[in-house]
Amino acid sequence: MALLEIRQRTGWLFVLLVVAHIILISTQAKTGKGVSFLDSLIFGSFAEVQRTTTTGVSAVQETWQNYFALQQIRQENEALKEELAQLRIAMQREADTAAQARSLQTLLELKEELPFKTTGARVIGGGASPEFRTITIDKGSDDGLRANMAVIAPSGVVGRIIQPSSRAAKVQLLIDTDAAAGAIVERSRAQGIVVGTKTGYRLDYVPSSADIKVGDRVVTSGIEGIFPESKHPIDGQYSRGFVIGHIESMERGAGQYVNVVVRPAVDFTSLDAVLVVLGGGEADAVSTTGEADAESRRNGDR
Repeated sequence: MALLEIRQRTGWLFVLLVVAHIILISTQAKTGKGVSFLDSLIFGSFAEVQRTTTTGVSAVQETWQNYFALQQIRQENEALKEELAQLRIAMQREADTAAQARSLQTLLELKEELPFKTTGARVIGGGASPEFRTITIDKGSDDGLRANMAVIAPSGVVGRIIQPSSRAAKVQLLIDTDAAAGAIVERSRAQGIVVGTKTGYRLDYVPSSADIKVGDRVVTSGIEGIFPESKHPIDGQYSRGFVIGHIESMERGAGQYVNVVVRPAVDFTSLDAVLVVLGGGEADAVSTTGEADAESRRNGDR
């Protein structure tokens, strides 16, 4: 056993001596460029290691740079989106401001043309109940407003004041189901009573023999003492009374009266400013419970 170990050690020693001899020879042997084979081998090996290392480091650096570039692009994209949203908001505000300016200009022109003393007011709120259609304006009794004063817009009748406070007032819209007003068909002078129906009007007590047709303009007659009848311009045309709307449909039956539907002239969903007629009457607007009295007065005027 000891002899076998000695032989193995002798074999390994011989191999080491051979390798050392080869290395020694390599250090002395020269290539065609005057560099030893050992130096050339070591340089080539290290060069490959450096090439691999450099390639790996470059790939990592490029990936890292691309990641940060992508993050920066994302941040810039988010910033651009936010800026675009702000610009859209600013444009909407500018459009709203321009619309309000046009509305106020139209209101001012109407105020100058009317033969009545009026005051402008802004709409600052709406009624909470859909059953009772009202708005709130920013002027009240301190500004000379009182109950039953007519409220109008450039396009036509809005309603009447029903509850003034010192600095604000509640306005009952004419489309409220408890509101009504004396009306007249402008073309033929056929008379009736406009009653609110939430979304529009119904023109009651129009005789079946009356000369009316779809498209006729309906204006206030003034019989209730709130909306004065006077010749003044509305929508570029002269009208004896404030514009209520236009006849949308009608149905002549066998009865004494015609069923008439009137489309409102005012867009009640976009009211932002109105005029209050300070010279309005004191009487209450004609209500559905007082239609008989109004009809009696109307027949008496004839």
